[in-house]
Amino acid sequence: MANPGGTVGGGGAGERDAGERDAGERDTVVILDCGAQYRQLIARRVREARVFCEVLPCATPAAEVLARRPRGIILTGGPASVYDQGAPRADAALFDAGVPVLGICYGMQLLAHQLGGEVERAQRREYGRAELEVAADGAGDGAGDLFAGLPRRLEVWMSHGDRVVRLPPGFLALARTANAPLAAAADPRRSLYGVQFHPEVVHTPLGQKVLENFLYRICGLKPAWTMASFVAESVEAIRRQVGPEGRVICALSGGVDSTVTATLVGRAIGDRLTCIFVDHGLLRLGEAGCVVETFRGHGPKVIHVDAAGRFLERLSGVVDPEEKRRRVGEEFIRVFEEEARKLGRVEYLAQGTIYPDVIESGTATAATIKTHHNVGGLPGRMELKLVEPLRELFKDEVRRVGEELGLPADMVWRQPFPGPGLAVRIVGEVTAERVDILQRADAIITGEIERAGLGREIWQYFGVLLALRTVGVMGDERSYAYPVVMRCVVSDDAMTADWARLPPEVMERIAARVVNEVPHVNRLVYDLTTKPPATIEWE
Repeated sequence: MANPGGTVGGGGAGERDAGERDAGERDTVVILDCGAQYRQLIARRVREARVFCEVLPCATPAAEVLARRPRGIILTGGPASVYDQGAPRADAALFDAGVPVLGICYGMQLLAHQLGGEVERAQRREYGRAELEVAADGAGDGAGDLFAGLPRRLEVWMSHGDRVVRLPPGFLALARTANAPLAAAADPRRSLYGVQFHPEVVHTPLGQKVLENFLYRICGLKPAWTMASFVAESVEAIRRQVGPEGRVICALSGGVDSTVTATLVGRAIGDRLTCIFVDHGLLRLGEAGCVVETFRGHGPKVIHVDAAGRFLERLSGVVDPEEKRRRVGEEFIRVFEEEARKLGRVEYLAQGTIYPDVIESGTATAATIKTHHNVGGLPGRMELKLVEPLRELFKDEVRRVGEELGLPADMVWRQPFPGPGLAVRIVGEVTAERVDILQRADAIITGEIERAGLGREIWQYFGVLLALRTVGVMGDERSYAYPVVMRCVVSDDAMTADWARLPPEVMERIAARVVNEVPHVNRLVYDLTTKPPATIEWE
């Protein structure tokens, strides 16, 4: 299986063997990450053009990139200056490999710098909207394929402090702005293209057309990557990986990621799959019983393991969120290994790892945002080999796979819930009492939002319990109790998110119920922060 996560992310644990999909089996675009804040947005735009892509570190050797048989390569932006020591570099052999290359912002500067042009600090930094003027011969064939079908003047988004001042031999200027005389360029003989602006952001209204011109006209790709083709490829890849007699256990939480994973694996190997639902005691109120009831008599066999006590013991005294995630991740694996030994002859563990899990857990060119329990939280030594068919998908793509598989809407559109559960929604130490407080408050928040008919509009809605206490007045007496934070966000793929604008009457009803019905809580506050700069979860 083409596995962007295995290359991009720091999973490190769990063996992936030759059964994974060969990238040569489908048209692929490789995105070389130079440290861009927009790297995943570029991947999103390529996927939206129905072309498969994967993200690799900028310095990935040419042999490794070309082994994927890419039809195109995109160099992302980045915060460095190409002339600085230690700045990201691409393997120069890629530029003579006959594969079309598109450099974006830093990527364009990198092309110029490595191929004999000149880049220098601009006298005036260009950030924000700008008018791009396409050269007279830049909207036709050959060098102008990048702007084919576009107007001679278009609005673009700039974000750079350096600029190209001299093009490498063989390059032609395609466009300019007031502050960047060389805002786009190409060497059509070698199919090398560069743009100083960011076509991937919505602030470049016709940017998707620029990317599609690169993908369709220059790389010769067709919009052929669909969820139906993904399902067929995944099922075949799982069969190859597991073999004709291999047995798999699947980590089932009841969420869409693990449910889709279980369905794909079940379709591939039938009754050689057993699902393990581990109740770690950190679930939402009443959720364990709901999950067991939902899957009873539907699909593969499900084993319910009550492990609440051992997880709370592992988290005792732990306040660091990264340590919480590591401990939860390791304990999950130990439970799965124990259950696998009971079943006998089980070699594989399937889990619903998705692309944002991998990216946020840290990459060779990107900082760790938070360690996901199923990626960086995995222990260094494992008895089971991993099967992760969704590792290359964004959340909205997983939902589309679920619909393609015919799963019920309530499963497909169930709101995301973190693997470590309430452990990362309780700021500070996790205790049985604090879990109970948050479960009660969270049940009111989720129940009222769903009662108001807002469940499908909001990506995630939940409560967070803080470690501090605040002064209040309850029953004419002073109270000193916990505040609960209500977090409600709208998003498509979890990589970016905005806070949800709830009706005032819904917020008022939730606040009144939480402080009146939940012991040890005297305040409800609402989180108005977008992602970025915040993450959706608090820990």
